[in-house]
Amino acid sequence: MTHSPLQTARYKYEPKLPEVLKGNIQKIGINPQGSTHSESDQKELEKLFPRTYGAPFIETVSLQEGTQSVSINIGVVLSGGQAPGGHNVISGLFDAMKKANPESRLIGFMGGPSGILENKIVDLDSEIIDQFRNTGGFDIIGSGRTKLESIEQFDICEDVCKLHDISSLIIVGGDDSNTNGAVLAEYFKQKNSGISVIGVPKTIDGDLKSKYIEVSFGFDTATKTYSELIGNIEKDANSAKKYWHFIKLMGRSASHICLECALQTHPNIALISEEIEHTHKSLTDIVMDMVSIIVKRSELGSNYGIVLIPEGLIEFIPEMKELITELNTLLAEHEEHFGSLHSFEDQSRWINRELSRDSSYIFSSLPNNIQRQLLMDRDPHGNVQVSRIETEKLLIQMVSSRLDEMKSEGKFKGTFSPQDHFFGYEGRCAFPSNFDADYCYSLGYNSYILAASGITGYISSIRNTAKPVKEWTAGGVPVTMMMNLEQRHGKMKPVIKKAMVDLEGNPFNEFLSKRNIWAIKSSYVFPGAIQYFGPSEVCNATSITLQLEGE
Repeated sequence: MTHSPLQTARYKYEPKLPEVLKGNIQKIGINPQGSTHSESDQKELEKLFPRTYGAPFIETVSLQEGTQSVSINIGVVLSGGQAPGGHNVISGLFDAMKKANPESRLIGFMGGPSGILENKIVDLDSEIIDQFRNTGGFDIIGSGRTKLESIEQFDICEDVCKLHDISSLIIVGGDDSNTNGAVLAEYFKQKNSGISVIGVPKTIDGDLKSKYIEVSFGFDTATKTYSELIGNIEKDANSAKKYWHFIKLMGRSASHICLECALQTHPNIALISEEIEHTHKSLTDIVMDMVSIIVKRSELGSNYGIVLIPEGLIEFIPEMKELITELNTLLAEHEEHFGSLHSFEDQSRWINRELSRDSSYIFSSLPNNIQRQLLMDRDPHGNVQVSRIETEKLLIQMVSSRLDEMKSEGKFKGTFSPQDHFFGYEGRCAFPSNFDADYCYSLGYNSYILAASGITGYISSIRNTAKPVKEWTAGGVPVTMMMNLEQRHGKMKPVIKKAMVDLEGNPFNEFLSKRNIWAIKSSYVFPGAIQYFGPSEVCNATSITLQLEGE
């Protein structure tokens, strides 16, 4: 296999560990900190998780006396979309296991949770692990989106784990994967199977966080990758001075990615979905705000600019949210009938008859391509797949129409030449930044401590991450502590509550204080490529979001 010079150099990088995880691993243990409760719906969740609910927050600590670690087998599975740093989670887990007892085995399940159900395994040894250290992607064992949620699946998981003498299962995933892991942990405990389940917080979206989970891994690298590309486009816009670039950024629900990229690059316009929902701005309001900035810049001789748009924006616009809710319900309740309608025209006519008057009006007013995207196949939760809705193109069309009207009225004398972009997959498998390389390695290393301690239903937690690595702390968070009840497919189900952009938080307030200046002036910042070597303030910098939240 041929390696790039950077890949070769990254193999040699030695991730940094918090002080508490260094030294004699036999002298690292856990310290329970008292009982916990869920975000909301406490009584209902306690009934659903009678054996794991209310478990204490755990701090990883140094012990005065150590004990000889016995040989154990641990299974690991990567679940859901990729995020930079996943390989280092597995590397950290592997190194901790082998340091504790060289006879321990790390068993990887291939292709995500389906690898457990199908008993597709690989013994992860140093020869395999060393090929993937500090590199991007999930290709060491692959990932998948199979959900573990039925009793039959849980029984298969138990049988497969017992077949390989696995005492702990590490699930690396997002909010849904870790929710499923908590349900599995409860089931294993109910059956006294002796198998623990530990989660690791993964998602570039940044919405899997809480007081004890400061950031999900991959967010740092992905936002730095996108910010490099945005900065490149800003430099081009500043040079050519003739295009408005509309850039949609990945982020299924929350706008953390869009906000972080805005803080890094200072675009002219950045839409924050949570603010739009809070202020009840309509689609027309959004378009008119954008038009106002475009016209003002044009009057100053700047017929160009940068717009950042969060992927999930369309679900936060009040009238669009109502329309999508109605569509999701209609398509779920009449799935068979809708599937029998073979032409888009027939589907559209049927939809318009069934929708409420206001939603039917909104649907009919949308461009044909957006209507089609709203009727595409639903995601596993029965919801519209927002990543397939070209919101950036919708906004371009609406802005263009309004500017044409203003031009005919003599109110706009400039030019508007739009370009559209979607940055998503470009950031999911990048070489992890030094922060993500260190953070993921620490998460994996710490997950071994939790697994070896026999606890279950927890997520590995590394905190104080705005500080230098040596000051980071480690511990474990009960998954039930992060849960609430949400409606899925018409039923109330336990899920980890998504962390949305806090409109009272430091990151948003920093953005709020600057955006009016950025709107009119070309105050662009060019972050450049992720740096792995050089001054610490360059190669070890955390995200601006984390810095501001750390304050």
